[in-house]
Amino acid sequence: MERELNTTPEPPRGNGSADAGYQAFFLDLLLRDAPAVEYERPVLRARSGGADADTVAALEEAKFAALRVRSVLRDRQRRESELSALFETANDLAGMRSLDQVLQAIVERARHLLSTDVAYLTLSDAEAGDTYMRVTSGSVSAVFQQVRLAPGKGLGGLVATTGLPYVTANYFTDPRFEHAENIDHAVREEGLVAILGVPLKMNGRGVGVLLAANRRERPFAHSEVALLSSLATHAAIAIDNANLIDDTRRALDELHTVNERLQRHTASVERSAAAHDRFTDLVLGGGGVREVAAAVAEVLGGSVRIHDRTSEVSVTASPSGEVNDPSPGGDPLVEGDAEVAEAVRSSLASGRAVAVDDTWVAAAAAGGEPLGTLVLRGVELDGTDQRVLERAAMVTALLLLIRRSVSETEHRVRGDLLNELLEVPARDPVSLRQRAALLQADLDAPHVLVVAEAVGADPHRLRSAASFVAETTGGLATSRGGRLVLALAGSDPSEVGRRVCAELSAAANGPVTAGLAGPTDGLGTFLDTFTEAVRCLQTLRALGREGDSATIEDLGFSGLLLSQNRDVSGFVSATLGPLLEYDERRSTLLVETLGAYFAAGGNLSRAKDDLHIHVNTVAQRLERIGQLIGTDWQRPDRALELQLALHLHGLLDKGVDLLGDQGGA
Repeated sequence: MERELNTTPEPPRGNGSADAGYQAFFLDLLLRDAPAVEYERPVLRARSGGADADTVAALEEAKFAALRVRSVLRDRQRRESELSALFETANDLAGMRSLDQVLQAIVERARHLLSTDVAYLTLSDAEAGDTYMRVTSGSVSAVFQQVRLAPGKGLGGLVATTGLPYVTANYFTDPRFEHAENIDHAVREEGLVAILGVPLKMNGRGVGVLLAANRRERPFAHSEVALLSSLATHAAIAIDNANLIDDTRRALDELHTVNERLQRHTASVERSAAAHDRFTDLVLGGGGVREVAAAVAEVLGGSVRIHDRTSEVSVTASPSGEVNDPSPGGDPLVEGDAEVAEAVRSSLASGRAVAVDDTWVAAAAAGGEPLGTLVLRGVELDGTDQRVLERAAMVTALLLLIRRSVSETEHRVRGDLLNELLEVPARDPVSLRQRAALLQADLDAPHVLVVAEAVGADPHRLRSAASFVAETTGGLATSRGGRLVLALAGSDPSEVGRRVCAELSAAANGPVTAGLAGPTDGLGTFLDTFTEAVRCLQTLRALGREGDSATIEDLGFSGLLLSQNRDVSGFVSATLGPLLEYDERRSTLLVETLGAYFAAGGNLSRAKDDLHIHVNTVAQRLERIGQLIGTDWQRPDRALELQLALHLHGLLDKGVDLLGDQGGA
């Protein structure tokens, strides 16, 4: 710099060339943006060099002009820098999408542009009628960061109320502001002294205040007020854009949510329509509970179990399409589960599906009469799906009613046919055979007649079970005198009887007593066979054999007496057969010994005298008899049966005709 001053031309004395030289010097200083102190050097040098007053005055004038130019250039540079910063700020804010990000960027940029200790922004609360601290930069006080400004209170409240910028070099000594205790406390906590605040306006409406503050006394220039106001204008635009973006994002989110709901609703409606079509096809196609379970599992998912209370069977279906065959027994859906049982009662009362944890229960009923139960597990249902389950319950009830109506009609038809066979067997055999053919029954084939009763059982369930057995075997069933009568195809009464009694006992949930007879030999033998089965039933009851089933042959000598076709030889063979065969093979006298024993009144000594053998031999023979026909042969009823068989055997050996009077028996 000393070199530059030394090269400064001497001010000309008394001519205009000196002014031109100093002007060039000051222009050079301006071009180099030299410090203000260097503008004093030419004046000081002229004075020290003895320049006249005119020269010094000319230098002073040139200096002041150069300094003014320097100040204007500095202002323009500062303004250019501020404009550039504002442009960068606007560009940065325009690229931000989050409102929080925009607000934080605004206060950070305000603090940087004005070189203040703190910058902060408050927003208006339309509901509370005040403004609240929204975001800060450089703040260290939690109280200050949470302060609220009542309308007109403090500098920020005044800016928010008037919509005009306010500035103070010392807030606490400035009488223009109405101080509030909470505001002053927060400002002291933060240590602020000088504050500048400008309004944030959006479409002419004040939405908040942007403020910059120092912790020491500082006057803010008009240019700083203008700069912060310009930043506030850009900030308001950015906030508006961010709000619009947030509103758009929320609208899109709501639209997405509504669209998802609409899609779910559409899917539910489609499932409901598909279920309606499936259920309609089931009804029209003659489907049953098994098909309903499969349809519900396919449409709604989850595991479906339907219990048919009319026949006490259940079917289970899964989403994979697997359907388990009906299983008999009580209702497994509610047994041992009090909550599900209560849900069934609630569903029956309300007619709606009822939820229990992850299980949905719907009662299938008609006119308050429970016909079945639907249980869906492992799936959540909306309103539409719930109505699908309820519709499935209605379809199930309808199918069960149809089946029961058909079953009752067929039961009546089968019952009427069997009643005619038992009452008027000779009436129009051709018509009877034709009617039987429609029921898939062949009256000319051998049939077994079963007459059964179960004391205390539900007659409706018992009749339903008998009808089911008849329908599934091509037989006939009816009720006569409070007893069930079944005519079932077969030639072995005992085998048919065991099977039928097992079915009826399960339905009656108790013992069933049944008389068995057969097989028949054409239409004309049904009545006689029925009469024999009735006698067997009556005999079982007279003998106290409740819960048992028997044929004439099973009843021993009682059956022999009751039978219209008395098979004496068969009775003797059935009773004494093992002894007769033993005597024939070994040439022993077991039959004779047994007769002598009974004739002696069970006295071994008398028996041995009649047989002319040792008493030990009699005892050994009786022991062998017990081994062949059973150790209970001395029981009174067995002893009576054996004595009758011995008596008839003796008559047969003497050639007596015991079958001659069977027609009048």
